[in-house]
Amino acid sequence: MNLETKINEDIKSAMLAKERKRLDALRAVKSALLLLKTEKGSDGEITEEAELKLLQKLVKQRKDSAALYKEQNRDDLYQEEVFQLEVIAQYLPEQLSDEEITSVVKQLIAEHNITNSKEMGKLMGLSSKALAGKADNKKVAEIVKKELGA
Repeated sequence: MNLETKINEDIKSAMLAKERKRLDALRAVKSALLLLKTEKGSDGEITEEAELKLLQKLVKQRKDSAALYKEQNRDDLYQEEVFQLEVIAQYLPEQLSDEEITSVVKQLIAEHNITNSKEMGKLMGLSSKALAGKADNKKVAEIVKKELGA
């Protein structure tokens, strides 16, 4: 079952259960999916990779907004962003732990014979591809830097 179908079914169930906050978060995802589907150059089909990128983008937006609201002592808006973040994150694959990310990065270093910090960009590209949707790129970058001693 693709993401769009899942979202539509969850919207129906949220409407029936009268869960307004959850419904708002789901509608935001549906809206983003529709925009992605109808953007210029699109054939109307969304790949699984594009869906993952979209969900990660939406989660990152919510995290950034939540941090901003927390700074400004707007707890009401902060709580709303965190709730939406949690709802959207349910559609992402399970996130890997730091140890699992480190293991993948070490494996990539060995496979591609990466020896110094000058090849960090190459390793980041490989890591991002290998861990797409399974780990936050910010965390991956931290681990890559640590492993290369940069």
